[in-house]
Order: sequence, then structure tokens, then C-alpha cells
Amino acid sequence: MIKNYIKIAWRNLLKKKTYSLINVFGLGLGMTCCFLIFMYIQDELSFDNYHEKGDRIYRLTHGNLPSEDQPENAGANPFWVWNNAPVGPAIKSYFPEIDKVVQFSGSSDILLTDGENSFQEEGVFFMDSTAFDVFSWKVIKGDAKNALTAPYSMVMTESTAKRFFGNEDPIGKILKGSDSPGRSNAGDYTVTAVIEDIPSNSHFKFNMLLSLSTFRVSIPEVFEYWGYADFYTYFLVNENFNLTAFRQKIPDFLAARQDNPRYTIQVEQMKDFYLRSDAERQPGETGSLSNIYVFSIIGIFIMLIAMINFMNLSTARSMERAKEVGIRKSVGADRRHLVYQFLGESIIIVFLAMIASVFFVTMAIPLLKSITGKEFDLVKFINWQTVPVLTVVLFVVGILAGSYPAFVLSGFRPVQILKGISVANNSGVNLRKGLVVFQFSLSIILIAGTIIVYNQMNHLLDKDMGFDKEQMLVLDYNYDELVNRRSSALKNEMEANPAIQSSAFSRSVPGGYFPNAGTEIENSDGEMQMQGQAIFQVGIDFIDHFDMELVAGRSYSRDFPSDSTSALVINEAAARQYGYANPADIIGKKFDQWGRSGEVIGVVKDFNFISLHRNIEPLTLPFEAYASRFLTLKVKSENMTKTISEIEDVWNRLAPHRPFLYSFLDEDFNKQYQADFKFRKIFTVFSVLAILIASLGLFGLATYSAEIRTKEIGIRKVLGAEVSSIVTLLSMDFVKLIFVAIVLAIPITWYAMNTWLDGFAYKTAIGWWVYVLAGLVAVIVALATISSQAVRAAMLNPVKSLKSE
Repeated sequence: MIKNYIKIAWRNLLKKKTYSLINVFGLGLGMTCCFLIFMYIQDELSFDNYHEKGDRIYRLTHGNLPSEDQPENAGANPFWVWNNAPVGPAIKSYFPEIDKVVQFSGSSDILLTDGENSFQEEGVFFMDSTAFDVFSWKVIKGDAKNALTAPYSMVMTESTAKRFFGNEDPIGKILKGSDSPGRSNAGDYTVTAVIEDIPSNSHFKFNMLLSLSTFRVSIPEVFEYWGYADFYTYFLVNENFNLTAFRQKIPDFLAARQDNPRYTIQVEQMKDFYLRSDAERQPGETGSLSNIYVFSIIGIFIMLIAMINFMNLSTARSMERAKEVGIRKSVGADRRHLVYQFLGESIIIVFLAMIASVFFVTMAIPLLKSITGKEFDLVKFINWQTVPVLTVVLFVVGILAGSYPAFVLSGFRPVQILKGISVANNSGVNLRKGLVVFQFSLSIILIAGTIIVYNQMNHLLDKDMGFDKEQMLVLDYNYDELVNRRSSALKNEMEANPAIQSSAFSRSVPGGYFPNAGTEIENSDGEMQMQGQAIFQVGIDFIDHFDMELVAGRSYSRDFPSDSTSALVINEAAARQYGYANPADIIGKKFDQWGRSGEVIGVVKDFNFISLHRNIEPLTLPFEAYASRFLTLKVKSENMTKTISEIEDVWNRLAPHRPFLYSFLDEDFNKQYQADFKFRKIFTVFSVLAILIASLGLFGLATYSAEIRTKEIGIRKVLGAEVSSIVTLLSMDFVKLIFVAIVLAIPITWYAMNTWLDGFAYKTAIGWWVYVLAGLVAVIVALATISSQAVRAAMLNPVKSLKSE
């Protein structure tokens, strides 16, 4: 019996090659999309899973509670992962449930010298010797237990060691290091261990680890100061750890150790670090749980569209097998066996589609890698764990996709069929119409979503940021003191080049790293009020160089020598923070910041120095001549290669000890939207595939519709009907359904995309034209799909279509 079912199923597949191909290709493409989305989501969910003790690893986040006398500032101070050092030993001594505490600094760039070769190494952390007791980093060479114990110890990843030393044994090799910003750690570093490269699914990555004892030797005072932020605090708990009880003890712990009643800490579990943490100053990249939900929904949409195609084509062609059902029933087949037969045929088609999907996935993985920047290995995802899942998917999809056709076909009455009485009814037609409306509603939602995503990203790139970021060449010298001492000479030499319009030194540039500072400014009551805000330490020409607009007061000037020590420029948001609605009113008010005091001399118009995901925040721009990291050059666009070469020549002459590292500010600033650009690419690719799959189903239905109306078309042509009127007749039934789909898709799209746009402080409006354009695209795609079959049917010679009458 089973052999007979398989043989009949195979014959039917071969008999109707076009429909079989549409079903297999459509389902295969749908499965491919789902599998690729599954691979992406699985990778996102796998972050930090490689740590053997990951279920017992936690970290602290730090923040300030809103003050009672300033309720308007509630929520203005977010929690940070990055904060003070004393809290680490304090929690270890207070909480017996903590086994190990590991602390490490913020990521640093450090100049390393090996003989005559110098490298500015990125991704360097100063880390506790307990790191290997907590994290599961595999040591290839060296002793993990003592690798980070002694001052000036260095641990390298395998690829970094090869980059520095080739195939030589790196253990015991020495590299000379320069000072990192704010850290006196120049000295000779000895390589004590080499570890495997950090997995790509790690929430923070590094190339090197330097012993935290180096930091402790050079600047011991910061390890006792609760107000100094430069450390991450992670800890490993014992098996009896109770998170709720731990959190309840935090207030008592802080009360005995903290003078600041607003300071508080929270606890995060490792499983939440990458996808669920809202804290700022993360040690590495973070993902988006909302994006995972979006892509999961898209995967479901695509699979539903593919299954609807199968159901539509199966129910549409069910009449062709009515006599087969009648004969089988008349010779004794019961309904149960017929259901098994048709479900079996459905499962065979799904199986063939799954085979096709494996081929499609293999071909598509390089594209997915290029879009996401992730590494995917098909073998990694097809294993003893996923094969049972795929088997279940095979049967579930086969049964769901084939259930309605199976039960409809098996329900035909043999007496009516064999007498030639039509068994057709409106239920199958109405179902097909409903399914077409449903799948095109999904397609239109994806089309409109793609348009909105593109529009929002263009809005981010085109918005006036309040400063000039075009043709800005940024030279990074990592706070080098020698370069800062030669800043005047560098500036004069650079500006002597006619291709360079202006230049400025600064500690920060828009879109890059910036510290935060507590600043006291005299309020309207004449009292000094402390507030925290971002800080850009800038050179004297920074404001003019970036073409920032002054709304009150003046900028720093060489005509006022005291500006270097007793003047401060702030932005409008900072003025409002201290209670000044009119920026001019804060001019001349006293300030005290980081040991400098004087008067506020100017207020710049608010500019977006951070991503447009966030509103403009309060900012101070103190003048600082010798704490800069960047030299920014405004260059002319003509002959850029020649200009960069000339700049490098000047650099090598005046700062030969440092590598020449440059980038363009606009490109650096837009890196903040890297995750959004990836989202746009993935969203677009899968939207296009969804529309393609829906079009395949529509093509099959249009072909079938043209076939069953062949004689009607012949009669109409004999009676004088034009080809255009026949094409319109065949197309309008489907076009009407598309218009219904448009109406249903509009409110869903509006809600879903407004929710997504809420993630941006500056967002584009969803105009009516978006829905018109999405609907127009859907109609054009539908007409292009249908018209080929409609024209073919209309052009058919009526003699051939009516010859049997």
C-alpha cells in the first residue's frame, strides 16, 4: 500500500511538472529563508555560551537614583557597566556566596614597540589574575594560573602572537609599551601566555590582556576611590547563590560603604549581557532582542506564504483527481486511507523541497556572511540535535500544507463523481481567495516595512547634525604626549598645505568615545549646582573648525590667554540642565570642573555628538591644550590620495615614533548605525524573497485559472472580444484581492513600524505615500505575474480551444 502511494505520488509530480516545480521551489525557498534566519538567531542567542561556568557568572551595573529635589532629572543618569574599582573587593568580602571577582579596565589602545616596529594595538584590557578562574578562555601556551599575576605581564590571543612573532615561541618575548590615556603604564611587557582567539559570539573581545597589577602599581589611588570610573566588575557565585536574596542585601552593603545616598548597583546575569542589557558603557558589542523578534516573525511570514502557495495550488487542482477518488472509494477505500495518501504526497513534496533548501542554503551562506559580518558553518547547524528538529519540521509542514486538500479530496462522494455530477463548491474558491489576501497582506507589510526602514536610514544620514563632518580627516595618535607637545608645529605644517582648510586638536570627536564629568555651575539663585554631563576636551580652534553655531557668548580665542585655564563653553542642553531657558543668561556664571574654575563664556547650539538613536544630551567643551588624542583636518576633495600622502609625509617627519593612522569622520560617525544597516539589508533581502514566493503561488493560480477558462476565452474571442478585454477579465479577480490585502496591511504596518521607529530619538514620519507605494509595488508584481498567463491564454487560437465542442 505504501509503495503504491509513493508510486502514484511520483507519477502525479511528473505529470504536472510546472505545478510540482512551483511547489518544490516555493517551499524550498521558504525553508531556506527560515533556515537562514534560524542560523542568524541561533548565533545571536549563543553569545557567551562557551563559558563553562556561564550560569554562575554575573556583573555589576552602577547608577544614580533620581534626586528628590530634581524630579525632572529622573532617569537622566542611566546605569553603567563601567565604573569604580573599590566595589570589587568590597562585594567579595561582604557576600559569602561570591567565589571569585574579576575586574578589568575599559578597552585601551596602546603603542607597542618591537625593535624598530611600532604598532598601535586596539582591544587591550588590563585584567585581574582571576580571569581564567571565571572565563573559559583556552590557554595554548603558558600557565593560566600565573599569567596575569605579576606587573607588566601580557597575554596574547593566538592570531595576535602570530602577527607579532610569526612562528616563533612568544613566551618570554618582550614588547615595550607606552602610556595609555590616564594610565602610567609605560614599560617592558613580557608575554606570559597565549590563548585561543576569542570566539566571535562573545559579548566583548580583545587581542591582548595586560595584568591589572600593572595598573595598580602605576596609579594605586584609583583603587580606593569610589568616584573614579574605569573598571568592569564581574563575579562568579557558588552553587547555592540566590539572586533575589543577593539583591535584597545590596542596600545594607552600600549604606556601610558609600557617602553618596543616590549611588546604587544592580546585578546582571551573563545570559542577559548581550541581548537584554540596557546599561551604558558596555565592554563590547550588544545585540537587539527586538531584531530577533522581527526576523522570527519574517521567517514565519515567509513559511506561511510558501505553505499557502502549496495549499492554494492543491485545492485548485483537486477537481482533476475527483474521478481517482471516486474509483478508489467505489472499490473499498475508506476516507482514512485517502487522507494518508494525500498527506503522504504532501510530505514527499516537502521532502523534495527540503533537499532543494539544503542546496539553496549552501549557496546563500556567503551572502548571509557578507550581510551580517558573522561566520556561519552549515555543518555546525546540521548535527544530531538539529536533524530530529528538521524531521519534525518535515512532517509538520507536510501535514499543515496538505491537510486541507487531503480532507477535501477524501470527502468527495463517489456516486456523484462517477455520474459526472460536479462536486465543486464555493468553499474551496473562498479559501483560495482568503489565502491569497492573507499572503499578499504579509507581502505588503514587508514591502512597506522595507520602504520605511530605508527612509529612516536615509533620514539618519541626511539630517543636519549641527556640525560639519564632511571631508574631515581624523588622525589618531592616542594621547601621545610628544605629539601634543608638538601640536603647534603639526598644526602650522598641516595648514601650510593648500589642500587643508583648517585643523583642530581634541580629546573626542563626534560619534566617538567621550568621558563624563561632574560640573558645578552657578544657578539663577547664585548657588553652585553639581550636574553630570558628557565632556569634550577641545583645542582652541575646535568650535570654528567644525562650524558649530554660537547662540550666546563667544568661543575660545587667542586674544584671551585666560581661556586656557578659566573659561568654559557648553551646549544649550547643558544650559537648560542648570535651569537657564535663555542661553545668554548663563554667560558669566561661575563654574568648577575637574580642578578648573572660572566663567562660562559661550553656548553652542545643540549638535548631535552621539547617535540619532538618542536625544542631544548636556555637553561641556572645556579648553585643553595637552590632553588631546585626535588631530582633525578639513581637506579639499580634489586629489585626495595626493593630499593624504602629503599629510603622511609631514606626520612621519614630526611624529616618526607613531604609526600614521587616519580615518574619515563621516564614516566613523556612521559606524554607530552599523547594526541598523545590517538590519536594513537582512530585512530587504527576506522581503524580496517573500514577494518572490508569493508571486510564484500567484503564477500557479493564474495558470490554472487560464486553463479552466480556456473554452470560455475561446467563445469570447469568437464573439469578438479583444485580447485586452480578456486579459483584464482574467487579471481583475486577482487585482481585487490585492486591494483587499492592501487595506488589511495598512494598520498592521503602521503599528509595527511605529514600534520599531520608537528606538530612534529622531525618526521620520510614516507618510501616506508609503502605503501607496507599497500597494503599487504589490499590484505591479501581481499584474506582471498574472499578465504573462493571461496574455498567453487570450492569444490562443479559439479553434484549438473549442475543437472538442
